[in-house]
Amino acid sequence: MSEAMKVPTMAEMNAKGETPEVLFWVGCAGSFDDRAKKITKAIVKILNKAGVKFAVLGTEESCTGDPAKRAGNEFIFQMQAMANIQVLNGYEVKKIVTGCPHCFNTMKNEYPDLGGSYDVVHHTQFINTLIKDGRLQLEGGGTFKGKRITFHDPCYLGRANGVFEAPRGLIEKLDVELSEMKRCKERGMCCGAGGAQMFKEAEKGNKEVNIERTEQALETQPDVIATGCPFCNTMMTDGVKNKEREDNVQVYDVAELIATAEDL
Repeated sequence: MSEAMKVPTMAEMNAKGETPEVLFWVGCAGSFDDRAKKITKAIVKILNKAGVKFAVLGTEESCTGDPAKRAGNEFIFQMQAMANIQVLNGYEVKKIVTGCPHCFNTMKNEYPDLGGSYDVVHHTQFINTLIKDGRLQLEGGGTFKGKRITFHDPCYLGRANGVFEAPRGLIEKLDVELSEMKRCKERGMCCGAGGAQMFKEAEKGNKEVNIERTEQALETQPDVIATGCPFCNTMMTDGVKNKEREDNVQVYDVAELIATAEDL
């Protein structure tokens, strides 16, 4: 994939004496989960289209430590974080773009205490900046033109960091109808995977969190449920399948919407 999609590593760029504009932090999901890899590719296509000089860490990238910290293992978190910070500082990284709100939140808010201070932005924020600066032009909605789309706010992007408008701004540029759920923005609801819940069995209750959230999304009668997080993408996709609506409701990351509409 690297060669076909032109994704240099920091080590390769460093060896040539070059410095990238941004480091693209892929994240564990974006690296290993087959569904999330498609989101990673969409982000790469957008960065290439805009002519952004970027690099990835490749095998030097490790988990940010978010799941360990949320699960209560501060020791493992600090070990993982310190190892990453050592690599990032070694390359003198200044700006990081990531497609995962968990990585975004951890590196933005928790790494500075451990000696890792970077300008960390979510991919929807960065793509918005590219459009604002005239580096990326969108032709319109393409296959999504006129479709009804609802956006599910990832907790670590929305409620935790106040980023609500960047993803919505991108969706609205696609000539679609943005239909909000009753619980959105500051009142948004978790998909059920945050706080390391992604990696454990659900506890007893009368309904899974992702089913509740999917029902709220389906109330808006959407053609597409959009999100900005690989965990949310998995949970909403599973919810749509549970409701047997996968034939008429699709789940896409905002980056995938842009890349598909632009036929990248």
